[in-house]
Amino acid sequence: MAAITLTDIQKRYPDGFHAVKGVSLDIADGEFVILVGPSGCGKSTLLRMIVGLEDITDGELKIGGERVNEKAPRDRQLAMVFQNYALYPHLTVAENIAFPLRLTKGQFTEAQIREKVRFAAETLELQDHLERKPANLSGGQRQRVAMGRAIVRDARAFLFDEPLSNLDAKLRGQMRTEIARMQRRMGTTTVYVTHDQTEAMTLGDRVAVLRKGELQQVASPRALYEHPVNLFVAGFIGSPPMNFVPGELSGDTLRLPFAEVPLTDDLRRRIGSRQLVIVGIRPEHFEDGTVAQRQGRTGGVTFEADVDVTEWLGSDLFAYIPFETHESVRGKLEELDRDLDGEGLRTQLVVALASDSRVRDGDRASLWFDASKILVFDPETGENLTFDEREARAIDEQNEQDRKASLERAHAREQRDRERTKTA
Repeated sequence: MAAITLTDIQKRYPDGFHAVKGVSLDIADGEFVILVGPSGCGKSTLLRMIVGLEDITDGELKIGGERVNEKAPRDRQLAMVFQNYALYPHLTVAENIAFPLRLTKGQFTEAQIREKVRFAAETLELQDHLERKPANLSGGQRQRVAMGRAIVRDARAFLFDEPLSNLDAKLRGQMRTEIARMQRRMGTTTVYVTHDQTEAMTLGDRVAVLRKGELQQVASPRALYEHPVNLFVAGFIGSPPMNFVPGELSGDTLRLPFAEVPLTDDLRRRIGSRQLVIVGIRPEHFEDGTVAQRQGRTGGVTFEADVDVTEWLGSDLFAYIPFETHESVRGKLEELDRDLDGEGLRTQLVVALASDSRVRDGDRASLWFDASKILVFDPETGENLTFDEREARAIDEQNEQDRKASLERAHAREQRDRERTKTA
């Protein structure tokens, strides 16, 4: 295992395209870090520079405290798992897993190779498939074979480049669990690239969000979700995504297209002299107004709105409510939509209600939202004016304690399993 340190990493191609723009990132020994962002943001390029498949134009890369900018990929002692598995079709599962060991030309005996293959197969539950060929395996099994090939190398770090994008939704969920279990069991430093923010939020100890080659924020999943530093991070993290609406200052009130929010002293101070802002509200911070009233909810805002479409998903009911945005912020929101690979569709609120809500298509519905949860953004810079650095830091510190405790529990279980095997 080894820590990975990136200092002002740059990547410029011969045609002048600046793919990665001064990324600095410290990845702790044993940490699971996700590089996430929309297509073309530079995340795969950054991963390929770490492993040595792309040259670094400028900056410094250290692995285990050693500068490796000029080292060949094979000398960095890293194991990479690709999107397309990269398995040899004519070799069995066992032979595919053992392949990197045989490339060392005599460094391992046959007994050592068999033991390493056995360990990898048991870790990934591939014992019953060792004599099969890749063509006879499912997509999830093929990806596990690719992971097994990484495990046997005793690499200092694992690198994953969108490994689950070729799998269907059910398999992706199963493989996410498998990867998380493997990483905790082995405690190996892991860097994982994905454009799927669900993978990022469920897998990573920390998540690094990239936009157009620039690092926007690095934080624990919860800190990213609750305390995004800017409009882009807030819009990228969350499913369904955060709602963005214009907010106009009018005396002691923040006027939204569908409601008015009383200004607290803290919110007034953060907004300053601005007369127009962008307000972010997550779908789950809305409720059916009749339910909120029955439960005696306080601190929120109740309003009425015409519901266009509803979607019932079993555990949730999503209601879609069109609204007119302000011309002064339309351009900023359209730019954000393009950056997030959106389709530039109509502006609408997405409201997540309890599945037993009676709100339906075409209703004039009473809705409630928690005013204390709103985020306010500068319409020019996209900066989150309500960002609480102290609270975000506290969440990250707690997350780091949880990570270390989880690794200790995994190591203790591993030790107990070894001792049980010896006495069996």
